[in-house]
Amino acid sequence: MSDVEREAARNQNGAIAPLGPSPVENRAKLRPLIALLPYLLHYRGRVAAALAALVIAALATLAIPLAVRRMIDFGFSQDSAGLIDSYFIVMIGVVGVLAFASALRYYLVITLGERVVADLRNAVFAHLTRLSPAFFDVAKTGELTSRLTADTTQIKSAVGASASTALRNVVLFLGASAMMVITSPRLSGFVLIAIPVIVLPLVGFGRSVRRRARAAQDTLADATAYAAELIGATRILQAFTNESLATGRFGAAVERAYRASVDSTRSRAILTAVAIFMIFTSVVIVLWVGAQDVLAGNVTAGRLSQFVLYAVFAAGALSELSQVWGELSQASGAAERLFEILDVKPAIQAPSHPVPLPKPAAGELVFDDVRFAYPTRLETFVLDGVSFRVRKGEKVAIVGPSGAGKSTIFHLILRFYDPASGRIAFDGVGLPDADPQDLRQHIALVPQDAVIFAATLRENIRFGRPDASDADVARAAELALVSEFSARLPQGLETPVGERGVTLSGGQRQRVAIARAVLRDAPLLLLDEATSSLDSESETLVTAALERLMAERTTLVIAHRLATVLSCDRILVLEHGRLVEEGTHERLAASNGLYARLAKLQFEAA
Repeated sequence: MSDVEREAARNQNGAIAPLGPSPVENRAKLRPLIALLPYLLHYRGRVAAALAALVIAALATLAIPLAVRRMIDFGFSQDSAGLIDSYFIVMIGVVGVLAFASALRYYLVITLGERVVADLRNAVFAHLTRLSPAFFDVAKTGELTSRLTADTTQIKSAVGASASTALRNVVLFLGASAMMVITSPRLSGFVLIAIPVIVLPLVGFGRSVRRRARAAQDTLADATAYAAELIGATRILQAFTNESLATGRFGAAVERAYRASVDSTRSRAILTAVAIFMIFTSVVIVLWVGAQDVLAGNVTAGRLSQFVLYAVFAAGALSELSQVWGELSQASGAAERLFEILDVKPAIQAPSHPVPLPKPAAGELVFDDVRFAYPTRLETFVLDGVSFRVRKGEKVAIVGPSGAGKSTIFHLILRFYDPASGRIAFDGVGLPDADPQDLRQHIALVPQDAVIFAATLRENIRFGRPDASDADVARAAELALVSEFSARLPQGLETPVGERGVTLSGGQRQRVAIARAVLRDAPLLLLDEATSSLDSESETLVTAALERLMAERTTLVIAHRLATVLSCDRILVLEHGRLVEEGTHERLAASNGLYARLAKLQFEAA
């Protein structure tokens, strides 16, 4: 079972839910590519045109043996020279039709494959963006990327060239078989006896090829996931001089992928060899029987030639189908992996009739006896019976030791997860009753680890509100002190910052995250160690900017450094997932509880 299959396709209480059909069940199905039909049917006109071109090309091909038979039976004499000339002229015309129809079929089918795969990639990516964080708690980014790129490329080959070849050969096989029956029912009987002997091994080998193709794709995805993880941590890798270790592990992963691919290719090669041998052996046998009929005067040489040509067409079509079957089997494995993702249902979904949030929003919060455990650790409650209320415009700090559940409260407010029990409400509306998108639009978040994208400073800030004007972005940059360092950059706010903001310092990345929150201008502000990466001078300036920002909205602040929460109206103290203290700094410092001990350690050390 892959990581995505093990992942959090979980219900809202954290129980594991089925990730669509299991791989074993899917392998029992011969045609998982049928799931692509809805994407194909969006382009019915192009599909119909491609099928028409395919049929015309097949008919043109099947017309050639008719002319050959008439030339053999009635030509090759001086009296029939004109007839032969006319047959050759007609054949040139038929070949012209065949060439045009084949080119048109190729163009239509290949572009159709490109279009379907583009739609499928968009659908998978859009679906990934809507999946709940529980999914990504255990899913590997590299593996998902592999499915989104390598697997869709495999499907593109199937929907395009392979499917086109398969359809052409199916039509050609059926047409040639029908003409064989018309030409000689007796000889066709021998062929009909041979067909089951040929087809049944193809089906059996096809299943084996698909299983091995799926294994090859899974191992390649594992290697891709490992490479993506290491490339994203190159500095740490080199700082600890673990290049050899990483290279060895990746090499082992690539070797496993190579062996799985060789195994898959070996199966395809065996399938092809068996198919070709059986198909053309049957043609030789039928040709020998036909030769005996010609000698006995039961059929003419021209009719036998016509039958043999149709038999060769049918045999060639079956032979190509045996090769295409392997390619379609590989694509079937890729489709299986992609639709596993599409079958995952988000644990957090909008209700069918969401309750609208009040306007204007106040940003009030209520936690009522909330208990929560992460889906990957159901036996451990991160929050255990937490209750508190945050009123409009109030500044509330959440403090406590690491692992006390502070960031989890933010995750629940944003409805990344639902609690196991208890109730959370925003402006009087229970979170499960509201649309998650509507809820999150009323919240601005400054996370502890600022996420910076490979774009310009301006684009990174505008991520907080994509429709913001340049003037609004510049104002947010000014308030968050981004302009203080952007003014020294060659292109100012238009400066690219590299992947994950690699060209920025930790403090600069944090200021960009603060600028996003300023730009979002939401009624509820969540600050998760918002000044943790700043130097003393920047922290003083940014704190002043945050004070102005917090004055107009409800704010929750998570902080380890207690000096940052002294100005808050109230402080909530968490320990082992429980709310153990609540009050102002002065009252809590005098209570000789957990907060007093934390304060004593920090302020005396300072």
